[in-house]
Amino acid sequence: MAQQRALPQSKETLLQSYNKRLKDDIKSIMDNFTEIIKTAKIEDETQVSRATQGEQDNYEMHVRAGESLMKLVSDLKQFLILNDFPSVNEAIDQRNQQLRALQDECDRKLTALRDEVSIDLYELEEEYYSSRYR
Repeated sequence: MAQQRALPQSKETLLQSYNKRLKDDIKSIMDNFTEIIKTAKIEDETQVSRATQGEQDNYEMHVRAGESLMKLVSDLKQFLILNDFPSVNEAIDQRNQQLRALQDECDRKLTALRDEVSIDLYELEEEYYSSRYR
Protein backbone atom coordinates (compact mmCIF):
# COMPACT_ATOMS: atom_id res chain seq x y z
CA MET A 1 0.00 0.00 0.00
CA ALA A 2 2.91 2.36 0.75
CA GLN A 3 4.30 1.62 -2.69
CA GLN A 4 0.95 2.56 -4.24
CA ARG A 5 1.14 5.98 -2.58
CA ALA A 6 4.78 6.51 -3.60
CA LEU A 7 4.06 5.88 -7.26
CA PRO A 8 1.50 8.66 -7.74
CA GLN A 9 3.70 11.01 -5.73
CA SER A 10 6.65 10.30 -8.03
CA LYS A 11 4.37 10.82 -11.04
CA GLU A 12 3.27 14.14 -9.56
CA THR A 13 6.89 15.10 -8.97
CA LEU A 14 7.77 14.12 -12.54
CA LEU A 15 4.88 16.16 -13.93
CA GLN A 16 5.95 19.15 -11.83
CA SER A 17 9.48 18.74 -13.17
CA TYR A 18 8.14 18.71 -16.75
CA ASN A 19 6.08 21.81 -16.03
CA LYS A 20 9.12 23.62 -14.60
CA ARG A 21 11.26 22.61 -17.60
CA LEU A 22 8.58 23.88 -19.95
CA LYS A 23 8.43 27.24 -18.18
CA ASP A 24 12.24 27.50 -18.16
CA ASP A 25 12.50 26.66 -21.86
CA ILE A 26 9.82 29.18 -22.81
CA LYS A 27 11.53 31.83 -20.65
CA SER A 28 14.83 31.03 -22.38
CA ILE A 29 13.24 31.47 -25.80
CA MET A 30 11.67 34.75 -24.71
CA ASP A 31 15.02 36.00 -23.39
CA ASN A 32 16.67 35.00 -26.65
CA PHE A 33 14.13 36.96 -28.68
CA THR A 34 14.69 39.97 -26.44
CA GLU A 35 18.45 39.73 -26.95
CA ILE A 36 18.01 39.38 -30.72
CA ILE A 37 15.99 42.59 -30.78
CA LYS A 38 18.58 44.39 -28.61
CA THR A 39 21.45 43.36 -30.88
CA ALA A 40 19.50 44.40 -33.97
CA LYS A 41 19.99 48.04 -33.00
CA ILE A 42 23.16 49.38 -34.66
CA GLU A 43 24.51 52.54 -33.10
CA ASP A 44 27.66 52.98 -35.23
CA GLU A 45 29.53 51.24 -38.06
CA THR A 46 32.07 49.44 -35.83
CA GLN A 47 29.28 47.67 -34.04
CA VAL A 48 28.21 45.66 -37.12
CA SER A 49 30.59 42.74 -36.58
CA ARG A 50 29.75 42.67 -32.87
CA ALA A 51 26.06 42.71 -33.73
CA THR A 52 26.54 39.89 -36.22
CA GLN A 53 28.39 37.80 -33.63
CA GLY A 54 25.74 38.57 -31.03
CA GLU A 55 23.00 37.61 -33.43
CA GLN A 56 24.74 34.34 -34.22
CA ASP A 57 25.13 33.62 -30.50
CA ASN A 58 21.48 34.38 -29.90
CA TYR A 59 20.39 32.11 -32.73
CA GLU A 60 22.50 29.34 -31.23
CA MET A 61 20.84 29.88 -27.85
CA HIS A 62 17.46 29.86 -29.58
CA VAL A 63 18.28 26.55 -31.26
CA ARG A 64 19.42 25.08 -27.93
CA ALA A 65 16.18 26.23 -26.30
CA GLY A 66 14.22 24.66 -29.17
CA GLU A 67 16.16 21.41 -28.78
CA SER A 68 15.40 21.50 -25.08
CA LEU A 69 11.70 21.86 -25.87
CA MET A 70 11.90 18.95 -28.31
CA LYS A 71 13.56 16.83 -25.59
CA LEU A 72 10.77 17.84 -23.21
CA VAL A 73 8.13 16.77 -25.75
CA SER A 74 9.96 13.46 -26.19
CA ASP A 75 10.05 12.96 -22.41
CA LEU A 76 6.34 13.74 -22.16
CA LYS A 77 5.54 11.22 -24.90
CA GLN A 78 7.64 8.59 -23.13
CA PHE A 79 5.92 9.40 -19.84
CA LEU A 80 2.51 9.00 -21.48
CA ILE A 81 3.46 5.71 -23.11
CA LEU A 82 4.96 4.25 -19.94
CA ASN A 83 2.24 5.48 -17.61
CA ASP A 84 -0.87 5.01 -19.72
CA PHE A 85 -2.13 2.29 -17.42
CA PRO A 86 -5.74 2.13 -18.69
CA SER A 87 -4.66 1.19 -22.21
CA VAL A 88 -1.97 -1.17 -20.90
CA ASN A 89 -4.53 -2.85 -18.65
CA GLU A 90 -6.98 -3.11 -21.54
CA ALA A 91 -4.34 -4.79 -23.71
CA ILE A 92 -3.51 -7.21 -20.89
CA ASP A 93 -7.21 -8.01 -20.39
CA GLN A 94 -7.69 -8.68 -24.11
CA ARG A 95 -4.68 -10.98 -24.20
CA ASN A 96 -5.96 -12.70 -21.06
CA GLN A 97 -9.33 -13.35 -22.72
CA GLN A 98 -7.65 -14.70 -25.85
CA LEU A 99 -5.50 -17.07 -23.84
CA ARG A 100 -8.45 -18.24 -21.71
CA ALA A 101 -10.44 -18.98 -24.88
CA LEU A 102 -7.49 -20.93 -26.24
CA GLN A 103 -7.19 -22.81 -22.95
CA ASP A 104 -10.90 -23.68 -22.99
CA GLU A 105 -10.63 -24.93 -26.57
CA CYS A 106 -7.60 -27.09 -25.68
CA ASP A 107 -9.43 -28.46 -22.63
CA ARG A 108 -12.45 -29.41 -24.77
CA LYS A 109 -10.26 -31.14 -27.36
CA LEU A 110 -8.31 -33.01 -24.68
CA THR A 111 -11.53 -34.13 -23.01
CA ALA A 112 -12.91 -35.36 -26.33
CA LEU A 113 -9.64 -37.16 -27.06
CA ARG A 114 -9.68 -38.76 -23.60
CA ASP A 115 -13.24 -39.96 -24.14
CA GLU A 116 -12.37 -41.45 -27.55
CA VAL A 117 -9.29 -43.19 -26.18
CA SER A 118 -11.28 -44.51 -23.22
CA ILE A 119 -13.95 -45.97 -25.51
CA ASP A 120 -11.34 -47.53 -27.80
CA LEU A 121 -9.44 -48.96 -24.84
CA TYR A 122 -12.63 -50.44 -23.40
CA GLU A 123 -13.43 -52.08 -26.72
CA LEU A 124 -9.90 -53.46 -27.01
CA GLU A 125 -9.97 -54.80 -23.47
CA GLU A 126 -13.34 -56.41 -24.10
CA GLU A 127 -12.04 -57.99 -27.29
CA TYR A 128 -8.90 -59.23 -25.57
CA TYR A 129 -10.62 -60.74 -22.55
CA SER A 130 -13.30 -62.40 -24.63
CA SER A 131 -10.87 -63.92 -27.13
CA ARG A 132 -9.64 -67.45 -26.78
CA TYR A 133 -5.97 -66.39 -27.37
CA ARG A 134 -5.56 -64.63 -24.11
